Amino acid sequence: MMNEERIVTDIREFSKQKYSIYVNEEFAFVLYRGELSAYGLKVGKPLGEKEYHQIYGELLPKRAKKRCLNLLKSRAYTEKGLRNKLREGGYPPDIIEEAIGYVKSFHYIDDYDYACQYIRCHKEGKSRKRIEEKLREKGVPKELVEQAFLDTYESGEEEQLMLRQAQHYLEKKGYVPDSCDWKEKQKLYGFLLRKGIPTRVIRRVLEGIEDY
Repeated sequence: MMNEERIVTDIREFSKQKYSIYVNEEFAFVLYRGELSAYGLKVGKPLGEKEYHQIYGELLPKRAKKRCLNLLKSRAYTEKGLRNKLREGGYPPDIIEEAIGYVKSFHYIDDYDYACQYIRCHKEGKSRKRIEEKLREKGVPKELVEQAFLDTYESGEEEQLMLRQAQHYLEKKGYVPDSCDWKEKQKLYGFLLRKGIPTRVIRRVLEGIEDY
């Protein structure tokens, strides 16, 4: 697009007030309705160099950065989560990267801090396995997840949390040790495994019931 004339080849509705602009048959960016006339954008017309740089070099970067800051006011985001939000808003890839770089430079997003906060909030109610899965889904790298666990749990705390969680799950199932037959014990064992409770913890919480 740098060495050829930029022609607006299509304008499609993106949302109630926004439109996707296609230049030389490729998606370029999203603008508000009023901006179409402000920049003189019409299908079949060239997109001038001045207008292009105003949109791509000034308007969109500023808007993307502001969008990031507004999103971060309401809750924390991982880098992946924030990038997905900008992608959903129709921002071009290089504009997204510029906005992400901007908020990262001020430490407004930090996947390690996010992981630590997430672990602290959910460690009482979720197993480590479930927390790891959720953090990986949110785009937190494996090494940061592992470090966050190391830095968040105190010595022996993780084992005690998992024991309490296993006991809680069994209580919800109406578990009574002396009334369980072999098949019921096997079902409980599988149930706890699916909840993300490690085998060693299941053995401890079911100690004396069955030698798995």
